[in-house]
Amino acid sequence: MIIQLSGGNDGLNTIVPYNNDIYYKKRPALAIAKTDILKLNDELGFNPAMQALREVYDQGFMSIINNVGYPNPDRSHFRSLDIWHTGSDSSEYLSTGWLGRYLDSDCKGCEHNYNAIEVDDTLSLALKGQHRKAIAVKDAQQLYNTTREPFFKNVISDIDSKHLSDDNLGYLYKTMAETSSSAEYIYQTSKTYKNTFEYPKGEFAKQLKTVSTFINSGLDTKVYYVSLSGFDTHVGQKNRQERLLKEYSEGISAFINDLKKNDNWNDTLIMTFSEFGRRVEQNASNGTDHGTASNVFLFSGSLNKKGIYNPSPDLSNLDEGDLKYQVDFRNVYATILDKWLGIENKKVLNKEFAGLDFI
Repeated sequence: MIIQLSGGNDGLNTIVPYNNDIYYKKRPALAIAKTDILKLNDELGFNPAMQALREVYDQGFMSIINNVGYPNPDRSHFRSLDIWHTGSDSSEYLSTGWLGRYLDSDCKGCEHNYNAIEVDDTLSLALKGQHRKAIAVKDAQQLYNTTREPFFKNVISDIDSKHLSDDNLGYLYKTMAETSSSAEYIYQTSKTYKNTFEYPKGEFAKQLKTVSTFINSGLDTKVYYVSLSGFDTHVGQKNRQERLLKEYSEGISAFINDLKKNDNWNDTLIMTFSEFGRRVEQNASNGTDHGTASNVFLFSGSLNKKGIYNPSPDLSNLDEGDLKYQVDFRNVYATILDKWLGIENKKVLNKEFAGLDFI
């Protein structure tokens, strides 16, 4: 499962370098007090709002990769998200997403668009391939009911060779037919499992509960995608980010416990990313502006390297006030493709990237 923290999460106030004097000097109003940090080692600790993840971390279900980014970073939300979604270089423009190209590849069991699901009303670029794409499903029953409405059914029943011979109409009808078939499969399969596990309130936790229902019902889906927005914290960052981190942490904790209860946790991998981090120095509005590298979180019951994966950010060696990336995000993607999804990363990323050893 991929989790996108939209807006650019401030990694330094998420995994806090609490023993670094530069951190406190650069952030006189935003820095988290040492006494409040949930310490993970002698250098780094959780933001106090992430208490729900402490047990997850202590159980060995979490790996934190610091300084993840890419060469020549772009500080535009839209462009940086495109880069993360497509797995491109910063100077390269691709029209397909890295997970969409995974579906396009010779991966086993990728014939249907329900093999990858985004829990939303719209589909992110990450999940769109040249020949195949995932399906966006926010509510399985609602989507199923929509595809059973008279207009939708009449259009599908009207498909014939004339329609399919036209590129535009053929694509439209094919998409509608696939949506109808997938909606029925997702709804009919997922309704066999009644999810009674208690989740926190909020839209993010609701997305996670939907994913857990799909997993626990036995849906034949390899990739799930969810998002939590609101991380563009230019003004009054502290309270806003802590509220979001609390929502994120409590949702993840509930999701993991739900899957553990149903013996599905060891077969699950979660990756959390944000399109960029924030600048090291706070701004005049008690917030932070768009930066570069940040942290990526991995969760699984099958992690090879647990805890803090690599050294903490070097705040004494910045690039015009920004962190220098040490890990290319495509090395993370390559690891997931090679070791978890079982496809050579070169076939998806268009060139070969070295994998990491977190799994």
